[in-house]
Formats: sequence, C-alpha cells, structure tokens
Amino acid sequence: MTSRTKRTIWSVLAVVIVAIVGFAVYYFTSIYNQLDNLHKEGANSPFKNVKQVDQVRTPEPPKWEGTDMVNILLMGVDGRGIQKGEVPRSDSMMVVSLDPVKKKIHLFSILRDTYVDIPGYGKNRINTAITHGPNTAMKTAGDLLGIPVQYYVYTDFQGFIKLVDAVGGIDFEVEKDMHYTSNADKHQYDIDLKKGMQHLDGNTALQYVRFRHDAMSDFSRSGRQRAFLEAIAQKMQTTTSIANLPNILEQVNPFIDTNLSVNDMWKLANVGYQSNFAGSEQVPPMKMLGEENVGGAAVLTVRDPEELKTYVQDIFNNPPAQTQEQNKDQNETKQPDSASSTKKDKASFTGGSKTSNEDASTQSTTKTGQKEL
Repeated sequence: MTSRTKRTIWSVLAVVIVAIVGFAVYYFTSIYNQLDNLHKEGANSPFKNVKQVDQVRTPEPPKWEGTDMVNILLMGVDGRGIQKGEVPRSDSMMVVSLDPVKKKIHLFSILRDTYVDIPGYGKNRINTAITHGPNTAMKTAGDLLGIPVQYYVYTDFQGFIKLVDAVGGIDFEVEKDMHYTSNADKHQYDIDLKKGMQHLDGNTALQYVRFRHDAMSDFSRSGRQRAFLEAIAQKMQTTTSIANLPNILEQVNPFIDTNLSVNDMWKLANVGYQSNFAGSEQVPPMKMLGEENVGGAAVLTVRDPEELKTYVQDIFNNPPAQTQEQNKDQNETKQPDSASSTKKDKASFTGGSKTSNEDASTQSTTKTGQKEL
C-alpha cells in the first residue's frame, strides 16, 4: 500500500469520525434543549394564573434523591370551551411509579369522579384538583394512594395527538365498534372506530382513549387508556423512535408542561431502561368503591381510605402475578406489541362486563352545550 493510498484512507476515516461526532453533538444537544423547554415558566406556563396561590397553599413536593421510589402524575386535560388563562379539569389522571431498587414500573389510573379531600379546598371530584395548580393535584393524588408524588406531566388533546403522530402511529387491537357524535363540539371530536387490528394515528387514537359509551363507562375507559399508554411506551423503545427522539420532542414540546428537570429526566430514563413493567391498576378498585349523591350529582367514594393505601402498598410488595378476581376487579387488558401488526397473544378488552356490539355502537348525541369528556 502506497503512502498516498494510506493518506486517502485516513482522510476518509477522519471525515466519517467528524460526521459521527457532529451528529452525536447535534442529537444530544437537540434532546437537551427540547427537554429543558418542557418546563414552562412565566407567561408560557398553563398555571400562570394559579401558580402563586398553589405554591402558598400547597408546599413543593418532596425531592427525589434517585434511590427511593419515584411517582409521576400524568394528567391529560380537555381544554375545549374554557376561558383564556383558565385551567381545565383533568380528563385522565395516572400515576407512574418507578422503583429503582426492584427495577419495577407500576401504572395506576385514577377514576376522575372519585370524591376526595382536596387540600385547602374541601371535598370535590379529584379531576378538579388540577384547576388549583399542579402542587395541589400531586398532593391530592398522593394522599389518595398513600404515596409521595414528586413530579407531574401535563398535556392536552393536541399534545396526545402530536405524540402518537410523531412516533408514526400505533398498531393496536380495537376490541369493538365505537361510535359517538356530539353537536356541542361541531363534530370535531366525534368517535367512529371499527373492531379489529388497525393502525391508529393521533386523531383515531384520541377517539379510542376517549370512548366511554358502553356498560362500564369510565371504568372501561381507564383500562383502555392504560393499555394504550403501554403501547406508546413500547413504541418509544424502538430503534426508529430513539433515533427520531429530537423530532418527537419538538412536536410535543408546545403542549407539555412538567416540573421535571433535565437531570431528573436523565436519571428516570436510566431507571426506566433497566426496569420491567409490573402491571397496571385502576384506583380505587371496584371492590373498594362506593357511590354517593352530592349536590344532585353522582360521585364515587372510597369505602375505606386506609384500606386503599394498604392495597397500593401490597401491589408494590407482592409479585406481579394477580388472581383472577383481582384481574376482574381491575378491568385489565393486554394488547399486542405496538411495533408489530401480528395478532400473537392478542386479548380483547371486555371492561369487566359483557357488552353487545349493538350497545357499544349506538350513536348518541349530547344536548346542546354539553361537553363530552
């Protein structure tokens, strides 16, 4: 090999190395900048009108040191029809619990009509807690479950749509026909899905997680939301999504607010990568629910708050395998791998009740001015 050939090889190799290093710098810089912008401040914060009162009435959540269990409150809101600067009620509330010691991840979905004590504001449905600010919402959810909630992630319909579209959609099994129309929204959020395995984009995925017009209403909807969130998490772990992460974050950034710092996110990502999903639960479970009428409206109550806290701790401490009775209580569902369109290990979601397709597909229309959540 001549010296000239050697120089050519080394020149090409140097260019390749520079290109790789340049891409790596761009990739990680883009991710850092997008993550850093997820926490909104000042006029950009969705809580700008309630933040000061929230911080005075409710102390900051406990800091996560990186070794104990960390709990994150996920909130999806419906901002239709609200005034500028007003904080809408949460349409869905979930708590993700990560245990860095046991390497386990648990997901809890909280029924939004659960009637609880909201610190500083008396008793109300838990979905109203966020209207007083994120600190109040975290404290309320933590008090219900008996665990400290250190972080929150807040988004709306558009944030959910953008996330699903940014990851390329989700291959998912829709367990039955789903139909619903609403004149109040000028049919912008009508639901029209067919039973079977299909590719859901952002709009159709939103229809799926919002549907509640079957025999079990919010009970079955919370199960669908947990199952779909698992599918999104699986899709985010694919090589394609990881490579496209800067673009994914750029798409969802305007619609998300959180108190997670970039450093916290890196630590949580490391914990999540090393952990296994241990299961998802409805809170409160069916066997602990009561019903009351407050001010002419039906709400869900917890028969024994201390028993509920013990129930949550038992989930953390026991093996992930559950009895058939517990599975029935939780209305759980398992979906196929989101990155594959095969029907291997497919399971249909029943919502804990046998519902005919005729009942599920019956169209209904809200009264004028009534919002479908």
